[in-house]
Amino acid sequence: MINFKKVIASKISEATQIDEKELETYIETPKDKANGEYSFPCFRLAKELKKAPPAIANEIKEKIEQDIQQNQKIERIDVAGGYLNFFINKEVLVKEVLQEIENSKEYGKSEIGKGKNVLVEYSSPNIAKPFHIGHLRTTLIGNALYKVYKYLGYNTTGINHLGDYGTQFGKMIEGYKMWGNEYDLNDDPINKMMDIYVRINNLCKEDEAVLDRCRENFRMLEAGEKYCTDLWNQFKDLSMKEFSKIYDILNVKFDSYNGEAFYSDKTDEVIETLEEKGKITESEGAKIVDLEYAGINTPCIIQKSNGSSIYATRDLAAIMYRAKTYDFDKCLYVVAYEQNLHFKQIFEVAKYLVKEKYQKGLEHVVFGMVSLPSGKMSTRLGNVVKIEDLIKETIEKSKEIINEKNSELDNKEEVAKKVGIGAIIFNTLSTANIKDQIFDWNTALNFQGETGPYIQYTYVRTRSVIEKVGTVPEFKNIKIESLLDESSLEVLKLIYNFEDILVQVTEKNEPSILARYLIDLAKAYSSFYNENKIIVEDKEIQDARVYLTYAVGKLLKQGASLLGIEMPEKM
Repeated sequence: MINFKKVIASKISEATQIDEKELETYIETPKDKANGEYSFPCFRLAKELKKAPPAIANEIKEKIEQDIQQNQKIERIDVAGGYLNFFINKEVLVKEVLQEIENSKEYGKSEIGKGKNVLVEYSSPNIAKPFHIGHLRTTLIGNALYKVYKYLGYNTTGINHLGDYGTQFGKMIEGYKMWGNEYDLNDDPINKMMDIYVRINNLCKEDEAVLDRCRENFRMLEAGEKYCTDLWNQFKDLSMKEFSKIYDILNVKFDSYNGEAFYSDKTDEVIETLEEKGKITESEGAKIVDLEYAGINTPCIIQKSNGSSIYATRDLAAIMYRAKTYDFDKCLYVVAYEQNLHFKQIFEVAKYLVKEKYQKGLEHVVFGMVSLPSGKMSTRLGNVVKIEDLIKETIEKSKEIINEKNSELDNKEEVAKKVGIGAIIFNTLSTANIKDQIFDWNTALNFQGETGPYIQYTYVRTRSVIEKVGTVPEFKNIKIESLLDESSLEVLKLIYNFEDILVQVTEKNEPSILARYLIDLAKAYSSFYNENKIIVEDKEIQDARVYLTYAVGKLLKQGASLLGIEMPEKM
Protein backbone atom coordinates (compact mmCIF):
# COMPACT_ATOMS: atom_id res chain seq x y z
CA MET A 1 0.00 0.00 0.00
CA ILE A 2 1.23 3.52 -0.78
CA ASN A 3 2.92 5.20 2.16
CA PHE A 4 1.88 8.84 1.68
CA LYS A 5 4.23 10.05 4.41
CA LYS A 6 7.13 8.39 2.63
CA VAL A 7 6.10 9.94 -0.72
CA ILE A 8 6.04 13.42 0.89
CA ALA A 9 9.31 12.91 2.80
CA SER A 10 11.06 11.65 -0.33
CA LYS A 11 10.16 14.77 -2.32
CA ILE A 12 11.10 17.15 0.51
CA SER A 13 14.40 15.27 0.84
CA GLU A 14 15.12 15.81 -2.87
CA ALA A 15 14.44 19.52 -2.44
CA THR A 16 16.47 20.00 0.76
CA GLN A 17 19.10 17.22 0.68
CA ILE A 18 18.06 16.27 4.23
CA ASP A 19 17.69 12.60 5.23
CA GLU A 20 14.32 11.19 4.13
CA LYS A 21 13.81 9.02 7.22
CA GLU A 22 14.39 12.00 9.50
CA LEU A 23 11.94 14.14 7.51
CA GLU A 24 9.28 11.42 7.69
CA THR A 25 9.31 11.62 11.49
CA TYR A 26 8.46 15.34 11.31
CA ILE A 27 5.26 14.87 9.30
CA GLU A 28 2.09 15.50 11.31
CA THR A 29 -1.64 14.86 10.90
CA PRO A 30 -3.44 18.24 11.17
CA LYS A 31 -6.29 18.48 13.68
CA ASP A 32 -8.21 20.77 11.32
CA LYS A 33 -9.34 18.89 8.18
CA ALA A 34 -9.12 22.17 6.24
CA ASN A 35 -5.31 21.80 6.46
CA GLY A 36 -5.24 18.55 4.49
CA GLU A 37 -4.27 15.04 5.46
CA TYR A 38 -0.60 15.72 6.25
CA SER A 39 1.37 18.72 7.43
CA PHE A 40 5.10 19.41 7.39
CA PRO A 41 6.41 21.95 9.97
CA CYS A 42 9.22 23.84 8.24
CA PHE A 43 10.47 25.43 11.46
CA ARG A 44 12.16 22.04 12.08
CA LEU A 45 14.50 22.95 9.19
CA ALA A 46 15.04 26.66 9.99
CA LYS A 47 18.34 26.17 11.85
CA GLU A 48 19.82 23.85 9.23
CA LEU A 49 18.70 25.86 6.18
CA LYS A 50 19.25 29.26 7.88
CA LYS A 51 15.95 30.69 6.63
CA ALA A 52 12.58 31.67 8.07
CA PRO A 53 10.01 28.81 8.11
CA PRO A 54 7.54 30.55 5.70
CA ALA A 55 10.37 31.11 3.20
CA ILE A 56 11.41 27.46 3.47
CA ALA A 57 7.79 26.34 2.96
CA ASN A 58 7.35 28.43 -0.20
CA GLU A 59 10.72 27.35 -1.58
CA ILE A 60 10.01 23.63 -1.06
CA LYS A 61 6.54 24.00 -2.56
CA GLU A 62 7.98 25.63 -5.68
CA LYS A 63 10.54 22.85 -6.11
CA ILE A 64 8.26 19.84 -5.60
CA GLU A 65 4.72 20.93 -6.54
CA GLN A 66 4.78 20.02 -10.23
CA ASP A 67 6.55 16.72 -9.71
CA ILE A 68 4.38 15.66 -6.77
CA GLN A 69 1.15 16.40 -8.64
CA GLN A 70 2.28 14.49 -11.73
CA ASN A 71 2.54 11.25 -9.78
CA GLN A 72 -1.17 11.76 -8.89
CA LYS A 73 -0.83 10.64 -5.28
CA ILE A 74 -1.04 14.20 -3.92
CA GLU A 75 -3.75 16.57 -5.20
CA ARG A 76 -2.29 19.85 -3.99
CA ILE A 77 0.10 21.56 -1.56
CA ASP A 78 -0.75 24.69 0.43
CA VAL A 79 1.51 26.93 2.47
CA ALA A 80 0.14 28.15 5.80
CA GLY A 81 2.75 30.20 7.67
CA GLY A 82 5.67 27.86 8.29
CA TYR A 83 3.70 24.75 7.37
CA LEU A 84 3.35 22.79 4.14
CA ASN A 85 -0.10 21.18 4.00
CA PHE A 86 -0.61 18.17 1.73
CA PHE A 87 -3.98 17.08 0.32
CA ILE A 88 -3.87 13.49 -0.92
CA ASN A 89 -5.70 12.12 -3.95
CA LYS A 90 -8.94 10.76 -2.47
CA GLU A 91 -9.57 8.23 -5.26
CA VAL A 92 -6.07 6.81 -4.83
CA LEU A 93 -6.66 6.56 -1.06
CA VAL A 94 -9.99 4.71 -1.46
CA LYS A 95 -8.56 2.29 -4.01
CA GLU A 96 -5.43 1.59 -1.91
CA VAL A 97 -7.39 0.90 1.27
CA LEU A 98 -10.01 -1.35 -0.32
CA GLN A 99 -7.39 -3.25 -2.32
CA GLU A 100 -5.44 -3.89 0.88
CA ILE A 101 -8.59 -5.04 2.69
CA GLU A 102 -9.22 -7.46 -0.18
CA ASN A 103 -5.66 -8.79 -0.32
CA SER A 104 -4.71 -9.05 3.34
CA LYS A 105 -5.92 -11.70 5.72
CA GLU A 106 -4.64 -9.57 8.63
CA TYR A 107 -4.84 -5.89 7.71
CA GLY A 108 -1.96 -3.74 8.93
CA LYS A 109 0.27 -6.70 9.76
CA SER A 110 3.87 -6.01 8.80
CA GLU A 111 7.49 -7.08 9.06
CA ILE A 112 8.91 -3.76 10.28
CA GLY A 113 10.19 -5.48 13.42
CA LYS A 114 11.81 -8.39 11.59
CA GLY A 115 15.12 -9.40 13.14
CA LYS A 116 14.52 -7.46 16.35
CA ASN A 117 14.01 -9.20 19.70
CA VAL A 118 11.59 -7.69 22.19
CA LEU A 119 10.95 -9.01 25.71
CA VAL A 120 7.82 -7.90 27.55
CA GLU A 121 7.65 -8.64 31.27
CA TYR A 122 4.11 -8.30 32.61
CA SER A 123 1.57 -9.54 35.16
CA SER A 124 4.14 -11.08 37.54
CA PRO A 125 1.81 -11.76 40.49
CA ASN A 126 3.06 -13.00 43.86
CA ILE A 127 2.26 -16.67 44.34
CA ALA A 128 0.17 -17.66 47.38
CA LYS A 129 -1.76 -14.38 47.10
CA PRO A 130 -4.99 -13.57 45.25
CA PHE A 131 -4.86 -12.26 41.71
CA HIS A 132 -6.51 -8.95 42.49
CA ILE A 133 -7.63 -5.82 40.67
CA GLY A 134 -4.20 -4.26 41.24
CA HIS A 135 -2.75 -6.82 38.78
CA LEU A 136 -5.13 -5.82 35.99
CA ARG A 137 -3.14 -3.07 34.35
CA THR A 138 0.25 -4.79 34.21
CA THR A 139 -1.42 -7.95 32.85
CA LEU A 140 -3.52 -6.24 30.18
CA ILE A 141 -1.09 -3.48 29.13
CA GLY A 142 1.69 -6.06 28.81
CA ASN A 143 -0.50 -8.51 26.90
CA ALA A 144 -1.57 -5.80 24.43
CA LEU A 145 2.04 -4.69 23.86
CA TYR A 146 3.08 -8.32 23.39
CA LYS A 147 0.38 -8.82 20.74
CA VAL A 148 1.07 -5.55 18.88
CA TYR A 149 4.86 -6.05 18.75
CA LYS A 150 4.29 -9.59 17.46
CA TYR A 151 1.81 -8.32 14.83
CA LEU A 152 4.44 -5.90 13.53
CA GLY A 153 6.95 -8.70 13.00
CA TYR A 154 9.09 -8.38 16.14
CA ASN A 155 10.41 -11.61 17.63
CA THR A 156 8.49 -11.11 20.87
CA THR A 157 8.74 -13.03 24.13
CA GLY A 158 6.14 -12.58 26.88
CA ILE A 159 7.59 -13.14 30.36
CA ASN A 160 5.61 -13.69 33.57
CA HIS A 161 8.29 -12.88 36.16
CA LEU A 162 6.47 -14.54 39.05
CA GLY A 163 6.92 -13.19 42.57
CA ASP A 164 7.82 -16.62 43.88
CA TYR A 165 10.75 -15.81 46.18
CA GLY A 166 11.71 -13.53 49.06
CA THR A 167 11.02 -13.05 52.77
CA GLN A 168 7.26 -13.24 52.18
CA PHE A 169 7.69 -16.98 51.59
CA GLY A 170 9.61 -17.28 54.83
CA LYS A 171 6.46 -15.77 56.38
CA MET A 172 4.16 -18.17 54.52
CA ILE A 173 6.24 -21.16 55.62
CA GLU A 174 6.20 -19.97 59.25
CA GLY A 175 2.43 -19.40 59.09
CA TYR A 176 1.89 -22.89 57.72
CA LYS A 177 4.12 -24.39 60.42
CA MET A 178 1.97 -22.67 63.04
CA TRP A 179 -1.54 -23.11 61.61
CA GLY A 180 -1.31 -25.52 58.65
CA ASN A 181 -3.49 -28.13 60.36
CA GLU A 182 -6.37 -25.61 60.29
CA TYR A 183 -6.38 -25.37 56.48
CA ASP A 184 -7.18 -27.76 53.62
CA LEU A 185 -5.27 -26.19 50.71
CA ASN A 186 -6.95 -28.48 48.16
CA ASP A 187 -10.14 -26.42 48.50
CA ASP A 188 -10.05 -22.69 47.65
CA PRO A 189 -6.25 -22.62 48.05
CA ILE A 190 -5.55 -18.95 47.24
CA ASN A 191 -7.95 -17.60 49.84
CA LYS A 192 -6.63 -20.03 52.43
CA MET A 193 -3.01 -19.06 51.69
CA MET A 194 -4.03 -15.40 51.79
CA ASP A 195 -5.57 -15.92 55.22
CA ILE A 196 -2.35 -17.52 56.48
CA TYR A 197 -0.34 -14.59 55.06
CA VAL A 198 -2.52 -11.91 56.69
CA ARG A 199 -2.36 -13.72 60.06
CA ILE A 200 1.41 -14.19 60.03
CA ASN A 201 2.00 -10.66 58.77
CA ASN A 202 0.01 -9.23 61.67
CA LEU A 203 1.89 -11.45 64.12
CA CYS A 204 5.25 -10.28 62.71
CA LYS A 205 4.29 -6.68 63.50
CA GLU A 206 3.70 -7.64 67.13
CA ASP A 207 6.59 -10.06 67.69
CA GLU A 208 10.10 -9.47 66.29
CA ALA A 209 11.08 -13.07 67.19
CA VAL A 210 8.43 -14.40 64.73
CA LEU A 211 9.81 -12.11 62.00
CA ASP A 212 13.31 -13.47 62.69
CA ARG A 213 11.99 -17.05 62.26
CA CYS A 214 10.43 -16.01 58.94
CA ARG A 215 13.77 -14.62 57.74
CA GLU A 216 15.49 -17.84 58.78
CA ASN A 217 12.89 -19.88 56.83
CA PHE A 218 13.73 -17.91 53.69
CA ARG A 219 17.47 -18.42 54.28
CA MET A 220 16.80 -22.20 54.51
CA LEU A 221 14.67 -22.04 51.35
CA GLU A 222 17.59 -20.41 49.51
CA ALA A 223 19.86 -23.17 50.86
CA GLY A 224 17.48 -25.83 49.45
CA GLU A 225 16.29 -27.27 52.79
CA LYS A 226 13.72 -30.00 51.92
CA TYR A 227 10.75 -29.05 54.13
CA CYS A 228 10.83 -25.39 53.08
CA THR A 229 11.38 -26.24 49.40
CA ASP A 230 8.57 -28.83 49.27
CA LEU A 231 6.14 -26.45 50.93
CA TRP A 232 7.19 -23.61 48.61
CA ASN A 233 6.59 -25.86 45.56
CA GLN A 234 3.14 -26.73 46.87
CA PHE A 235 2.26 -23.03 47.25
CA LYS A 236 3.53 -22.33 43.73
CA ASP A 237 1.70 -25.22 42.00
CA LEU A 238 -1.62 -24.37 43.68
CA SER A 239 -1.21 -20.69 42.76
CA MET A 240 -0.37 -21.34 39.10
CA LYS A 241 -3.49 -23.49 38.63
CA GLU A 242 -5.64 -20.60 39.88
CA PHE A 243 -3.75 -17.93 37.88
CA SER A 244 -4.03 -19.97 34.66
CA LYS A 245 -7.83 -19.93 34.89
CA ILE A 246 -7.79 -16.12 34.97
CA TYR A 247 -5.25 -15.83 32.14
CA ASP A 248 -7.45 -18.07 29.96
CA ILE A 249 -10.53 -15.94 30.64
CA LEU A 250 -8.65 -12.69 29.84
CA ASN A 251 -7.00 -14.13 26.66
CA VAL A 252 -3.54 -13.55 28.13
CA LYS A 253 -0.53 -15.60 26.99
CA PHE A 254 3.11 -15.96 28.07
CA ASP A 255 6.17 -17.69 26.63
CA SER A 256 8.08 -17.89 29.92
CA TYR A 257 7.11 -18.24 33.58
CA ASN A 258 10.66 -17.85 34.89
CA GLY A 259 10.14 -15.91 38.10
CA GLU A 260 12.42 -14.68 40.85
CA ALA A 261 13.24 -18.20 42.06
CA PHE A 262 14.64 -19.12 38.63
CA TYR A 263 17.38 -16.53 39.14
CA SER A 264 18.20 -17.39 42.75
CA ASP A 265 21.20 -19.53 41.73
CA LYS A 266 22.39 -16.88 39.25
CA THR A 267 22.90 -14.03 41.72
CA ASP A 268 26.50 -15.02 42.58
CA GLU A 269 27.59 -13.92 39.09
CA VAL A 270 26.04 -10.49 39.72
CA ILE A 271 27.89 -10.07 43.03
CA GLU A 272 31.19 -11.40 41.64
CA THR A 273 31.06 -9.12 38.57
CA LEU A 274 30.29 -6.05 40.67
CA GLU A 275 33.04 -6.92 43.14
CA GLU A 276 35.56 -7.40 40.30
CA LYS A 277 34.68 -3.91 39.06
CA GLY A 278 35.03 -2.44 42.54
CA LYS A 279 31.41 -1.31 42.77
CA ILE A 280 30.39 -3.17 45.96
CA THR A 281 30.70 -1.53 49.35
CA GLU A 282 29.54 -2.77 52.76
CA SER A 283 26.93 -1.04 54.90
CA GLU A 284 25.81 -2.49 58.25
CA GLY A 285 26.85 -5.96 57.05
CA ALA A 286 24.96 -5.72 53.75
CA LYS A 287 26.53 -5.44 50.29
CA ILE A 288 25.42 -2.35 48.37
CA VAL A 289 26.18 -0.31 45.26
CA ASP A 290 26.34 3.42 46.00
CA LEU A 291 24.52 5.36 43.24
CA GLU A 292 24.88 8.95 44.47
CA TYR A 293 27.14 9.71 41.49
CA ALA A 294 24.08 9.10 39.25
CA GLY A 295 21.81 11.34 41.34
CA ILE A 296 20.17 8.35 43.06
CA ASN A 297 20.40 8.94 46.80
CA THR A 298 19.25 5.46 47.84
CA PRO A 299 21.89 2.72 47.38
CA CYS A 300 21.00 -0.52 45.61
CA ILE A 301 21.16 -3.39 48.13
CA ILE A 302 22.75 -6.45 46.49
CA GLN A 303 22.94 -8.82 49.45
CA LYS A 304 21.36 -8.63 52.93
CA SER A 305 23.47 -8.80 56.09
CA ASN A 306 22.34 -12.43 56.65
CA GLY A 307 23.65 -13.46 53.21
CA SER A 308 20.23 -13.64 51.51
CA SER A 309 19.69 -12.15 48.06
CA ILE A 310 17.15 -9.39 47.47
CA TYR A 311 14.78 -8.94 44.54
CA ALA A 312 17.06 -6.27 43.01
CA THR A 313 19.84 -8.88 42.80
CA ARG A 314 17.49 -11.33 41.13
CA ASP A 315 16.34 -8.64 38.67
CA LEU A 316 19.99 -7.95 37.80
CA ALA A 317 20.61 -11.67 37.33
CA ALA A 318 17.56 -11.72 35.04
CA ILE A 319 19.00 -8.89 32.90
CA MET A 320 22.27 -10.81 32.48
CA TYR A 321 20.43 -14.04 31.67
CA ARG A 322 18.08 -12.36 29.18
CA ALA A 323 20.93 -10.60 27.39
CA LYS A 324 22.71 -13.95 26.88
CA THR A 325 19.57 -15.97 26.10
CA TYR A 326 17.48 -13.59 23.99
CA ASP A 327 19.98 -10.99 22.68
CA PHE A 328 17.21 -8.44 23.18
CA ASP A 329 16.81 -5.08 21.47
CA LYS A 330 14.16 -4.05 23.98
CA CYS A 331 13.35 -5.43 27.41
CA LEU A 332 10.15 -3.84 28.70
CA TYR A 333 9.05 -3.97 32.35
CA VAL A 334 5.32 -3.25 32.67
CA VAL A 335 5.28 -2.26 36.34
CA ALA A 336 3.47 0.44 38.35
CA TYR A 337 5.10 3.80 39.05
CA GLU A 338 5.56 2.81 42.72
CA GLN A 339 8.65 0.89 41.52
CA ASN A 340 10.27 3.89 39.78
CA LEU A 341 13.21 4.03 42.20
CA HIS A 342 13.81 0.27 41.94
CA PHE A 343 14.13 0.41 38.15
CA LYS A 344 16.33 3.51 38.24
CA GLN A 345 18.63 1.59 40.57
CA ILE A 346 18.83 -1.68 38.65
CA PHE A 347 19.14 0.02 35.23
CA GLU A 348 22.07 2.04 36.60
CA VAL A 349 23.76 -1.02 38.15
CA ALA A 350 23.15 -2.99 34.91
CA LYS A 351 25.67 -0.69 33.21
CA TYR A 352 28.39 -2.72 34.95
CA LEU A 353 26.90 -6.09 33.97
CA VAL A 354 25.82 -6.02 30.30
CA LYS A 355 26.84 -4.40 27.02
CA GLU A 356 25.63 -0.94 26.03
CA LYS A 357 23.15 -2.39 23.52
CA TYR A 358 21.27 -4.13 26.33
CA GLN A 359 21.51 -1.15 28.69
CA LYS A 360 19.77 1.01 26.08
CA GLY A 361 17.06 -1.60 25.56
CA LEU A 362 15.92 -1.63 29.20
CA GLU A 363 12.69 0.30 29.66
CA HIS A 364 10.26 0.69 32.54
CA VAL A 365 6.72 0.97 31.11
CA VAL A 366 5.16 2.94 33.94
CA PHE A 367 1.45 2.89 34.79
CA GLY A 368 -0.80 4.31 37.47
CA MET A 369 -2.73 2.45 40.13
CA VAL A 370 -6.20 0.98 39.71
CA SER A 371 -8.88 1.03 42.38
CA LEU A 372 -12.63 0.84 42.89
CA PRO A 373 -14.70 3.89 43.89
CA SER A 374 -14.27 2.68 47.51
CA GLY A 375 -10.50 3.31 47.36
CA LYS A 376 -7.07 1.62 47.40
CA MET A 377 -6.37 -1.96 48.46
CA SER A 378 -3.66 -3.81 50.37
CA THR A 379 -2.80 -7.51 50.40
CA ARG A 380 -1.20 -7.05 53.81
CA LEU A 381 -4.50 -5.84 55.25
CA GLY A 382 -6.51 -8.40 53.32
CA ASN A 383 -8.88 -5.85 51.72
CA VAL A 384 -8.36 -6.73 48.05
CA VAL A 385 -10.87 -7.12 45.23
CA LYS A 386 -10.07 -10.39 43.51
CA ILE A 387 -10.03 -10.43 39.70
CA GLU A 388 -12.17 -13.56 39.73
CA ASP A 389 -14.91 -11.73 41.65
CA LEU A 390 -14.62 -8.68 39.38
CA ILE A 391 -14.99 -10.87 36.29
CA LYS A 392 -17.99 -12.77 37.66
CA GLU A 393 -19.79 -9.60 38.68
CA THR A 394 -19.07 -7.85 35.36
CA ILE A 395 -20.38 -10.83 33.37
CA GLU A 396 -23.52 -10.92 35.54
CA LYS A 397 -24.13 -7.21 35.00
CA SER A 398 -23.55 -7.72 31.23
CA LYS A 399 -26.16 -10.48 31.23
CA GLU A 400 -28.71 -8.19 32.88
CA ILE A 401 -28.11 -5.44 30.29
CA ILE A 402 -28.29 -7.91 27.37
CA ASN A 403 -31.56 -9.35 28.74
CA GLU A 404 -33.04 -5.87 28.80
CA LYS A 405 -31.84 -5.02 25.28
CA ASN A 406 -32.46 -8.34 23.52
CA SER A 407 -34.30 -10.96 25.57
CA GLU A 408 -34.62 -13.29 22.55
CA LEU A 409 -30.86 -13.49 21.94
CA ASP A 410 -29.32 -16.96 21.62
CA ASN A 411 -26.06 -17.80 23.44
CA LYS A 412 -26.66 -15.14 26.09
CA GLU A 413 -24.03 -16.68 28.38
CA GLU A 414 -21.33 -16.58 25.70
CA VAL A 415 -22.24 -13.03 24.60
CA ALA A 416 -22.34 -11.78 28.21
CA LYS A 417 -18.90 -13.28 28.81
CA LYS A 418 -17.42 -11.55 25.73
CA VAL A 419 -19.08 -8.24 26.60
CA GLY A 420 -18.10 -8.41 30.29
CA ILE A 421 -14.48 -9.38 29.63
CA GLY A 422 -14.30 -6.85 26.77
CA ALA A 423 -15.58 -4.13 29.12
CA ILE A 424 -12.87 -4.91 31.70
CA ILE A 425 -10.07 -5.03 29.12
CA PHE A 426 -11.15 -1.89 27.25
CA ASN A 427 -11.75 0.09 30.44
CA THR A 428 -8.26 -0.84 31.61
CA LEU A 429 -6.52 -0.03 28.33
CA SER A 430 -8.42 3.09 27.25
CA THR A 431 -6.72 5.28 29.90
CA ALA A 432 -3.17 6.50 29.27
CA ASN A 433 -0.73 4.28 31.15
CA ILE A 434 0.52 6.93 33.55
CA LYS A 435 -2.90 7.96 34.88
CA ASP A 436 -4.43 6.39 37.98
CA GLN A 437 -7.70 4.66 37.23
CA ILE A 438 -10.97 3.83 38.95
CA PHE A 439 -12.94 0.81 37.71
CA ASP A 440 -16.64 1.72 37.65
CA TRP A 441 -19.18 -0.77 36.24
CA ASN A 442 -21.59 1.98 35.16
CA THR A 443 -18.92 3.50 32.95
CA ALA A 444 -17.32 0.27 31.68
CA LEU A 445 -20.62 -1.34 30.61
CA ASN A 446 -22.14 1.69 28.89
CA PHE A 447 -23.16 0.67 25.35
CA GLN A 448 -23.26 4.31 24.21
CA GLY A 449 -20.06 5.67 25.77
CA GLU A 450 -16.42 5.26 24.78
CA THR A 451 -16.32 1.66 25.97
CA GLY A 452 -15.63 -1.93 24.95
CA PRO A 453 -19.37 -2.71 24.58
CA TYR A 454 -19.74 0.28 22.21
CA ILE A 455 -17.00 -1.09 19.92
CA GLN A 456 -18.53 -4.57 20.08
CA TYR A 457 -21.99 -3.14 19.35
CA THR A 458 -20.60 -1.30 16.29
CA TYR A 459 -18.98 -4.51 15.07
CA VAL A 460 -22.28 -6.40 15.52
CA ARG A 461 -23.99 -3.66 13.48
CA THR A 462 -21.55 -4.28 10.59
CA ARG A 463 -22.33 -8.01 10.76
CA SER A 464 -26.05 -7.28 10.76
CA VAL A 465 -25.74 -5.20 7.57
CA ILE A 466 -23.86 -7.96 5.77
CA GLU A 467 -26.34 -10.55 7.01
CA LYS A 468 -29.25 -8.51 5.58
CA VAL A 469 -27.52 -8.20 2.20
CA GLY A 470 -26.54 -11.85 2.25
CA THR A 471 -22.92 -11.56 1.10
CA VAL A 472 -19.88 -9.29 0.84
CA PRO A 473 -19.71 -7.79 -2.69
CA GLU A 474 -16.70 -8.65 -4.85
CA PHE A 475 -13.97 -6.03 -4.75
CA LYS A 476 -13.72 -5.85 -8.55
CA ASN A 477 -17.32 -4.57 -8.67
CA ILE A 478 -16.77 -1.69 -6.22
CA LYS A 479 -16.99 1.79 -7.79
CA ILE A 480 -14.49 4.07 -6.06
CA GLU A 481 -16.50 7.22 -6.82
CA SER A 482 -19.35 5.92 -4.64
CA LEU A 483 -17.14 6.39 -1.56
CA LEU A 484 -15.87 9.94 -2.05
CA ASP A 485 -18.38 11.63 0.27
CA GLU A 486 -17.03 13.10 3.51
CA SER A 487 -18.34 10.46 5.94
CA SER A 488 -17.01 7.58 3.80
CA LEU A 489 -13.62 9.25 3.42
CA GLU A 490 -13.38 9.84 7.18
CA VAL A 491 -13.78 6.09 7.74
CA LEU A 492 -11.31 5.19 4.98
CA LYS A 493 -8.64 7.58 6.28
CA LEU A 494 -8.88 5.93 9.70
CA ILE A 495 -8.58 2.46 8.17
CA TYR A 496 -5.55 3.63 6.17
CA ASN A 497 -3.87 4.80 9.40
CA PHE A 498 -4.20 1.46 11.22
CA GLU A 499 -0.58 0.32 10.78
CA ASP A 500 0.69 3.78 11.73
CA ILE A 501 -1.40 3.57 14.93
CA LEU A 502 0.20 0.22 15.80
CA VAL A 503 3.66 1.70 15.22
CA GLN A 504 2.78 4.56 17.59
CA VAL A 505 1.73 1.98 20.21
CA THR A 506 5.21 0.41 20.06
CA GLU A 507 7.05 3.74 19.93
CA LYS A 508 5.32 4.96 23.10
CA ASN A 509 4.46 1.53 24.62
CA GLU A 510 0.96 2.89 25.02
CA PRO A 511 -2.00 0.59 24.15
CA SER A 512 -4.47 3.42 24.86
CA ILE A 513 -3.51 4.80 21.41
CA LEU A 514 -5.08 1.71 19.82
CA ALA A 515 -8.09 1.80 22.17
CA ARG A 516 -8.70 5.46 21.27
CA TYR A 517 -8.35 4.64 17.56
CA LEU A 518 -11.01 1.91 17.79
CA ILE A 519 -13.42 4.39 19.40
CA ASP A 520 -12.70 6.91 16.62
CA LEU A 521 -13.31 4.25 13.96
CA ALA A 522 -16.56 3.11 15.60
CA LYS A 523 -17.77 6.72 15.86
CA ALA A 524 -16.82 7.47 12.24
CA TYR A 525 -18.73 4.39 11.08
CA SER A 526 -21.77 5.40 13.17
CA SER A 527 -21.73 8.80 11.42
CA PHE A 528 -21.40 7.09 8.04
CA TYR A 529 -24.24 4.71 8.94
CA ASN A 530 -26.52 7.55 10.05
CA GLU A 531 -25.80 9.73 7.01
CA ASN A 532 -25.93 7.05 4.30
CA LYS A 533 -28.65 4.53 3.71
CA ILE A 534 -26.75 1.34 2.93
CA ILE A 535 -29.37 -0.97 1.43
CA VAL A 536 -30.62 1.03 -1.57
CA GLU A 537 -31.94 0.45 -5.10
CA ASP A 538 -28.70 1.61 -6.75
CA LYS A 539 -26.61 -1.60 -6.74
CA GLU A 540 -23.28 0.20 -7.25
CA ILE A 541 -23.81 2.48 -4.28
CA GLN A 542 -25.07 -0.41 -2.11
CA ASP A 543 -22.08 -2.62 -2.97
CA ALA A 544 -19.63 0.18 -2.16
CA ARG A 545 -21.25 0.95 1.19
CA VAL A 546 -21.56 -2.72 2.14
CA TYR A 547 -17.90 -3.29 1.28
CA LEU A 548 -16.91 -0.33 3.44
CA THR A 549 -19.04 -1.81 6.24
CA TYR A 550 -17.22 -5.12 5.82
CA ALA A 551 -13.85 -3.31 6.00
CA VAL A 552 -14.84 -1.55 9.24
CA GLY A 553 -15.95 -4.83 10.82
CA LYS A 554 -12.69 -6.47 9.82
CA LEU A 555 -10.63 -3.63 11.35
CA LEU A 556 -12.65 -3.43 14.57
CA LYS A 557 -12.31 -7.17 15.11
CA GLN A 558 -8.59 -7.15 14.31
CA GLY A 559 -7.83 -4.12 16.47
CA ALA A 560 -9.87 -5.42 19.39
CA SER A 561 -8.13 -8.81 19.24
CA LEU A 562 -4.77 -7.02 19.66
CA LEU A 563 -6.12 -5.65 22.94
CA GLY A 564 -7.32 -9.16 23.90
CA ILE A 565 -11.03 -8.48 23.24
CA GLU A 566 -13.27 -10.99 21.43
CA MET A 567 -16.22 -9.86 19.31
CA PRO A 568 -19.71 -11.38 19.60
CA GLU A 569 -21.53 -11.86 16.28
CA LYS A 570 -24.84 -10.73 17.80
CA MET A 571 -25.80 -8.65 20.83
